[in-house]
Amino acid sequence: MIRSSSIAVGALVVLILAGCAESDTTDPVQPAAVDAATDTAAVAVIERARAAHGSDLLDAAEVTFSFRGVPFRIEREGGRFTYTRTWQDSTGSVRDVLDNDGVRRTVDGVPVALDEQAALPAEENVNSVVYFALLPHGLADAAVQPRYLGVDSLGGEVYDLVEVTFQQEGGGRDYQDRFLYWVHHEQDTVDYLAYSYEVNGGGARFRRAINARTVGGIHFADYENYSAEPLEPSLEALGRMWEADSLVLLSEIVLADVEVRRLRR
Repeated sequence: MIRSSSIAVGALVVLILAGCAESDTTDPVQPAAVDAATDTAAVAVIERARAAHGSDLLDAAEVTFSFRGVPFRIEREGGRFTYTRTWQDSTGSVRDVLDNDGVRRTVDGVPVALDEQAALPAEENVNSVVYFALLPHGLADAAVQPRYLGVDSLGGEVYDLVEVTFQQEGGGRDYQDRFLYWVHHEQDTVDYLAYSYEVNGGGARFRRAINARTVGGIHFADYENYSAEPLEPSLEALGRMWEADSLVLLSEIVLADVEVRRLRR
C-alpha cells in the first residue's frame, strides 16, 4: 500500500458478527447521504483532527524515527518532500530516497539503478511507513474523497466516523484502498482506523492507537495491528469485533526515537 478474499466463511462469520451485535448497545452507524466530493461534515472532522495532531507543522519540518530498527527521515518544506530510509544488508549500507521526482537508491554511497520491479516496492514501503506515521496529515491530499458516516462509539468513547476513498487520478497505485477513521468527538484525535487493500491478495486491518505522545508540537502514536482473517467482515464491523475480542493481534507498529525539527518557511 502506498499510503499503507473470496466469499466470507458463511455460518462462522454470521455467528461472530451476531455475537458482536449483541454486545453493541448503540445504534448502528448510518452513512450520510451526501456526495463525498462535497461532504463538508467529513472535511470538518478531518480538519479538526489535523489541528489536534499538529499536522500543519509538518509542512515545514524534519522528522526522524526508527521503525523496526530502520532509521527514517522525513523532510517537508514548501511543497517539496524527501523521505529517506537507511539499512544494512549483504550488499552494504542501503539508502532509499523518495522525493517529488521519484525513488532512488545508493549502496555504500554508490548510486544503484532500479528497474520498475525493484523501484515499485521501495516506493511503496517507504511511502506506507511515512503515511501512517504522519496521520492524519495525508488526509488533506487533493485525491482524498471523505464521507461522514455519523457518530459511533468504541471502547466506551464517542467518535465521529469518517470514510476515506481516493480518486484514481492522483490517488496513487492503490487508489482503490478504503479507510475508516474514528476521530474522538471531543479530543479530535484519531484513536482507531480500519482499511482494506487489494495488493498481495487483498485483506483488511484494524488498528488501535497506543502510546500517544506529542513531540515538537506534533501528535504521534504507535498502533496495535489486528486482522480478522480468515473471516471477511465489512470494515464497519471490525470495531465491534475488536470490542468483542474477535480479532487477531498481528503486530505492534512502533515508532522509536521520534524527533522533530522545525524548519523555516
